[in-house]
Amino acid sequence: MSDYSNMFRMDLTGEYVPGTWASSAKQVAAYEASDGAKGNKLMGKPVVIVTMRGARSGKIRKTPLMRVEHDGSYALVASVGGAPNNPDWYHNIATNQTVMLQDGPVRKEYKARLVSGAERDQWWRRAVEAFPTYESFRKKTGREIPVFVLDPS
Repeated sequence: MSDYSNMFRMDLTGEYVPGTWASSAKQVAAYEASDGAKGNKLMGKPVVIVTMRGARSGKIRKTPLMRVEHDGSYALVASVGGAPNNPDWYHNIATNQTVMLQDGPVRKEYKARLVSGAERDQWWRRAVEAFPTYESFRKKTGREIPVFVLDPS
């Protein structure tokens, strides 16, 4: 019997278009070129690189995000420093849930899901433990900061 599981995998290849934040684009380039040995911190805390497909453009997008990991799953916190709106990458992942995450030299495909309720609260605590500044971002904004959980595909 044939294995059809790969037929339904999202292709995360294609034209990469760096974001408009030059510092993020430089960090992604350094991280990827060094297998995570360089560009691996933000505000003194570890980051991962998330590769996704753009919701409108269909182009490949990459962003460094704080590393929040638990038992092989990761959280992506859409805080944008406590801004009133969600980051652009939030819309990309809400539209295309298959992403690639690079943690150091390891690159793996994950399926993203937006969490709520008790599960969101649990992941929020983990996120604040990994990056305490998230709590000040929460206090700064009037919106509930969305949290995606990435589970291995």
